[in-house]
Amino acid sequence: MPITPRRWLSSLAKREQKRLTGAAVCGVLAGVQTVVLVVGLAWLIEQLVVHDRSPAEFVPLFLALAAAVGLRAVFQSAQEVLSAEASLRIRLFARAELLSKIAELGPVWLTQQQSGALATQVVEHVDTLDGYFARFYPQLRIVVALPLAIVCVVGWLDYLVAIFLFLSAPLIPLFMALVGMGAERLNQDQFKAVSRLSAHFIDRVRGMTTLQLFGHTQSAQRMVWYATDEYRRLSMRTLRLAFLSSAVLEFFASVAIAVVAMYVGFGLLGYIDYGPSPSLTLFSGLAVLLLAPEFFQPLRTLSQHYHDRAAALGAAESLVVIYNEPSLVPEYLAKPQGPGAVCELASASIGYSGRELALQAVNVSIFEGDVVAVTGESGSGKSSFLAVLAGFMAPLSGTYRRKASKVAWLDQNPCIIQGSLADNLRLASPAADAEAMVQALQQAGLGQLLAALPAGLESTIGERGVGLSGGQAQRLALARIYLSSASLILLDEPTASLDASTEQVVIQALLSWAREGRTLVVATHHPAIVAVANRHFMCEMGTLTEVAP
Repeated sequence: MPITPRRWLSSLAKREQKRLTGAAVCGVLAGVQTVVLVVGLAWLIEQLVVHDRSPAEFVPLFLALAAAVGLRAVFQSAQEVLSAEASLRIRLFARAELLSKIAELGPVWLTQQQSGALATQVVEHVDTLDGYFARFYPQLRIVVALPLAIVCVVGWLDYLVAIFLFLSAPLIPLFMALVGMGAERLNQDQFKAVSRLSAHFIDRVRGMTTLQLFGHTQSAQRMVWYATDEYRRLSMRTLRLAFLSSAVLEFFASVAIAVVAMYVGFGLLGYIDYGPSPSLTLFSGLAVLLLAPEFFQPLRTLSQHYHDRAAALGAAESLVVIYNEPSLVPEYLAKPQGPGAVCELASASIGYSGRELALQAVNVSIFEGDVVAVTGESGSGKSSFLAVLAGFMAPLSGTYRRKASKVAWLDQNPCIIQGSLADNLRLASPAADAEAMVQALQQAGLGQLLAALPAGLESTIGERGVGLSGGQAQRLALARIYLSSASLILLDEPTASLDASTEQVVIQALLSWAREGRTLVVATHHPAIVAVANRHFMCEMGTLTEVAP
């Protein structure tokens, strides 16, 4: 069953139910201290004004009221601490769970996404949940208990005021819900716009060199400005709606408090003689008048944080799309049935759902120590075949079995991170020492480059291999494979950016891997690699055929 935004937010709240409930209880207790303070002050004023008693007689009452003020501050502080801690824990869990889901979906799914949009979802959209869990969710519980307690106290003092407050209270949630439905839709549009803006901006930054070469930087700048202006307009529409809702809610609360004030005033003057009005005193009248704003305060606070709910639902709407994505990665891989086989494909169809099959009826067994060359035109299915062997995606039909637990993968665009050469090499083997890393670089044909760098292994390179040529970045990725202990190595065009001499160095390294008992599957267009392979497969017309030596 697909996950819905409300169900997902509810499941997150259950993880920190104790802290969120504790925050709500502290908020109610803080409100109770306010009621005690208001009633105590009203009684004290009546004693001092009407009965003309000395303030010295009420020292214990003054101390009790001061204690109520202190307790209210303590409970408010506890509410904020508990709700903030719960929100932080929930967001940490949500972000970790989201990253786990992205990892579960696999590299093939990632290649179909925009990295800028994903980064916005993982960082900004998850942080948007803070207001919902830290403020709105506890207040939703407070708004039920605290006004009920206040209306009971008001009913004890004057039941007509209690009835009026009880009847007027539903107006605020009603208009809050009506405004909230529009705010939720606008927030969803806003989150989609900021995701598009992030992806748009990152794409233009990455393509800045190409844009400059073709003289299109001004047009790219205008396109970013248009995207930014769209986001600005959506943000202002959301803010206008939020301010409108606050104004409407404040209006109804103010009208209700004004009616209570008129009733108390006319009752004390003797113009109203219905029900409990003749028995109104300065104490009861002042108490109900001071309690009326406190009755509406939780509702007004909830309305102020209602946009947090709309923002959280908008963010959740974009995040649950990821959770509802079906995983391309197989959950379990059985061991091959054939003796000595490292991996097997039986009657397998390879491709992507909703598209034409790349390869069909694939029946292949690859054995330990094989050096397999896979050739074919671009788009013939070579990379998809390697992705299935790596376990990045499952065949649409048929079965795939694999013995190797560790697989090394090198695609056409290797991942090079911002950092030193050592940082990039340790991605494959975190415990590798300097000697092993130097040997790996020499085997990959980077010995001369390493010797020319003043800082050696600590030399810094930029993200995506800035500071290295295309061939050097490819060889650095190959050096990572040397450090790995993977028994199955999958390479997608490993020599595409190399010159002839460096290609021979890499080919000799591939053969040394095979002599160590490792299994290599290489997608290539280069005859030199096909010549040293002991098996050759051709991707053509949607079929994978082994070519006789």
